[in-house]
Amino acid sequence: MTAVEQTTGLQQAAGKVEQMTRDSVRTVIAASMVGTAIEFYDFYAYGTAAANYFPKVFFSDTTNPTVALLMSLLTFSIAFIARPVGSLIFGHFGDRMGRKTTLVVSLLTMGIATFLIGCLPTYDMWGIAAVALLCLCRFVQGIGLGGEWSGAALVATENAPEGKRALYGSFPELGAPIGFFLSNGTYFLLESFNDNAAMISWGWRVPFLLSSVLVIVGLVVRVQMEETPVFRLAQQQHKVVKSPLTEVFRKSWRQVIQATFIVAVTYTLFYTLATWSLAWGTKATAQGGGGLGFTNREYLLMLMIAICVFALFIVLSCVYADRIGRRRVLVFSSVALVVFALVFPYLLMGHRNFFQVELFLCVGFALMGIAFGPIGAFLPELFDANVRYSGSGIGYNLAAIVGAAFVPTIATWLSHHWGVRSVGLYLGVMAVCCLVAVLSCRETKDTDFTK
Repeated sequence: MTAVEQTTGLQQAAGKVEQMTRDSVRTVIAASMVGTAIEFYDFYAYGTAAANYFPKVFFSDTTNPTVALLMSLLTFSIAFIARPVGSLIFGHFGDRMGRKTTLVVSLLTMGIATFLIGCLPTYDMWGIAAVALLCLCRFVQGIGLGGEWSGAALVATENAPEGKRALYGSFPELGAPIGFFLSNGTYFLLESFNDNAAMISWGWRVPFLLSSVLVIVGLVVRVQMEETPVFRLAQQQHKVVKSPLTEVFRKSWRQVIQATFIVAVTYTLFYTLATWSLAWGTKATAQGGGGLGFTNREYLLMLMIAICVFALFIVLSCVYADRIGRRRVLVFSSVALVVFALVFPYLLMGHRNFFQVELFLCVGFALMGIAFGPIGAFLPELFDANVRYSGSGIGYNLAAIVGAAFVPTIATWLSHHWGVRSVGLYLGVMAVCCLVAVLSCRETKDTDFTK
């Protein structure tokens, strides 16, 4: 095929996509955003509970508070280990059957597991069986989450008009600050009207039970949406492959590795800011914290302020990613994160210094927004349409293990033994890995998305 014939074919394919029926922008926003909102709501609800309540609810037989905290945070990692398994399962069906059906099933799996966590008996009721059930629910939650982000990103980007893929890719990314804000807000309200004994007794359950409302809304939206035009075109052109996973690992293994390390630093940063720093700022040194003297309620309020900065910089970074390219934005964020990693430990010293801690959170979440925003378009653009769900999902969820699964545990252990500067070095290493991965990628801004 000559270059002219190939160009003509691509133009015809792009023209067919433009002529296909699309969901309205409102439907695309809701369908892609709601899953990520639930993901971060569920994960941060669990992260907050694991840092503050589960050491006493499920690990009350441990006499050492630091060990109880570490064991509680280890259960946090189980869902991250399960996520690549979920991406293999849902990625296969997402590339075979379509984005819509797969997203409905993944949301339902994730929602049921989260709701059941709120119904679990405590250690005092069922002993070790209660801990086993917690781990099982957490694993199933991770399976459902494994199919969520990549499908949501494809719903957004495969419905995007020309030149606005990164902006549309910001829709699922904006679900992160929304879910985070809702989770934090729920805990903030609960802790405003209940003491610590009530929160340990029953209050910790409420955020998990309330997640069912978000799941129902998400299911209603997703059942009504259309299949994406890019996938319908692939079906019409008989490009759907029987074994997308085999195809991914045979042809696109390099892109999977690149995607993993591009995303990993965003996970490391998020859970350093949101989970580890919460324990560091609110717990005494003897309990594995930094003795900064903040109450849970005070720290949650500071986090809610910073999360608004996170949302703003997601949108700004995506606008610039559509203008100047994804690589430039991500190179800037990686370099800036290395600098931040070296500086932020000095902001977490002192007792009840609200300005320094809020500065740490706002700058950190601004950089998180810049690093996180463009990947909603960048990761899917690294893969061909017939393996896009599998490829982007595997890369994204492997990053969850590399960058997030053990972050709260590792950061707590490092800070307890080596001080807060060691946590900064940990983040800096992840930022350098991201920079190398980005530099090894081609620019994808003008990639033909129908290919």
